[in-house]
Amino acid sequence: MAFPQNDSSSAPQTDAAGAAAGRKVFLRRRKSCPLTGQNAPKVDYKDVKLLQRFTSERGKIMPARITSVCAKKQRELSTAVKRARNLALVPYVVQ
Repeated sequence: MAFPQNDSSSAPQTDAAGAAAGRKVFLRRRKSCPLTGQNAPKVDYKDVKLLQRFTSERGKIMPARITSVCAKKQRELSTAVKRARNLALVPYVVQ
């Protein structure tokens, strides 16, 4: 009795995301951190323009998955925003 060797047409293949072989898989390229590198700006609580890039229009700190900031710089950024809020450089809430 002969068994087929690795016959891919008999069973649907899935990739790492679990999509069937007939579907197009969307591969998202990982964005690099905008605050790391040679020409990257330094995170400082006095740089209000930089801090406003990473806060929402309501004044909340945007998450790292949206801004693609690495974990280390996200901690520095949140500390800088909190210091700037305390010194009234950045508002707590924008209404």
